[in-house]
Amino acid sequence: MDAIAKPFGWLMLQFYNWTGNYGVAVILFALVVKLIMLPFQLKSKKSMMRMSRMTPRLKELEKKFGNDQARYQQEMNKLYKEEGVNPMSGCVWSLIPFPILIALYRAIRFPITTMMGVSAELMAEGGAIYEKLLELGWSAEALTARQRAYEQIFQSQFITEHFADFQGLSDKLVALKYNFLGMNLAETPNVAFWSWDSVTWGLIGLFLIPFISAGLSYLSMKITNAQNPQTEATNQSNKTMMLTMPLVSLWICFSMPGVMGIYWISQSVFSIVQETILNRVFNRQLDIEDADRIEREKAREAELEAKRQETERLKAEGATTANKNTSKKRQQAAAAQKEAERKAAEARAARAKRRAARGEVDDIPASQVGNRRYARGRAYVPDRYTNPDEAEEKTLAAAEESEKYAAEHPEEFDISDIEPIEADAADESEIPALTPADGEAEENDDSEPDAFDESDDADEADACPADEEAEPDFDDEDDESDDEDDEN
Repeated sequence: MDAIAKPFGWLMLQFYNWTGNYGVAVILFALVVKLIMLPFQLKSKKSMMRMSRMTPRLKELEKKFGNDQARYQQEMNKLYKEEGVNPMSGCVWSLIPFPILIALYRAIRFPITTMMGVSAELMAEGGAIYEKLLELGWSAEALTARQRAYEQIFQSQFITEHFADFQGLSDKLVALKYNFLGMNLAETPNVAFWSWDSVTWGLIGLFLIPFISAGLSYLSMKITNAQNPQTEATNQSNKTMMLTMPLVSLWICFSMPGVMGIYWISQSVFSIVQETILNRVFNRQLDIEDADRIEREKAREAELEAKRQETERLKAEGATTANKNTSKKRQQAAAAQKEAERKAAEARAARAKRRAARGEVDDIPASQVGNRRYARGRAYVPDRYTNPDEAEEKTLAAAEESEKYAAEHPEEFDISDIEPIEADAADESEIPALTPADGEAEENDDSEPDAFDESDDADEADACPADEEAEPDFDDEDDESDDEDDEN
């Protein structure tokens, strides 16, 4: 702690040498600490104020996803990220003043060795300064039990009263006076100040310091919490802190020298001023940011509404075709499938060219359409309906031939580089991409079936056979009987 306390003590001493007043030096020290912390607290303050304004939106998320805590946490973190808010940003900076307070307490408690930087050997038994104190009549026995905890403060006061006698023992000794507004800040406030032999303004002032400190601490926390996000849990926590911290301040100021109370009061006053100014400045900035955000949301909603109305108009005119394959994954898969089809077509063309060069005739199955060998199915039989007796045998033979062909020409059926498309609702666009029907077929149009399509040609079952004969004539016997009836 000395590594932190000594720089603080040195700064306190510089302020004292500059002002000649111990209380003013403490106030200036508190101001410098506040100014050093200000750049770090600015970001934290703005983040906390943003969170405060996000409270209604967080409540909406809680209503929407309250039963699903994992989803609620996910959406809340997403909202924090979009708004640039860090919920933990204010926690670290709110804890930093406590180490500073502890370091300052050590510098105040040991003013000779920590603030002035006098060697501890000189203050120990046998040291020159310690022996001089005993020689001039100073005794620790004259101190009360509470005062003995601050023995070096009273040694410093004694040295100041007999400063000429300590000249030459150390060039670092300073005549330190603890008077401030008629109070001795080296003294500890007394709860029962009226029990002393003489009641002076100094004693009354010391008695009031803890209460002033507690009141300002409460006011500072109230102003700060007014701009922080309030939920049911945080609201209860803030109420507890607003009661606890002033009580802690009250206890500390009654337990330590009055100078600590002056520091606490100064910190509270500077915090109140800081919070008041920052609230006004950041509220203006956040009002502008909120107005811009609302305008962007309105513009986005207007754009979506215009698209929806245009879609409805095109639907009413029958001039739209839905294309749900708008996700990046589906587009990549469709592109990969097209590439595989292109490679298969090139492989078939190359094979046909080689066979033609050898004078061979490429067998074209009945299932082929264009350059797709099995567009109508791998087990396609043209006369399956007109010749049902042989349909089963021909179907099995066609399936066997297609399997054999696929095994001999795997390059035409290689789809290893096509990624499967998982059924994921998140991949679908909230609004399907609609394009006017201009005669162009979609990517998944039936006019271009996949090269590896294994359909059973159910469409063929609905079509009339091409070679089916005309409807037969009526029975001749019926015609003759009709003629006899007419004659009768």
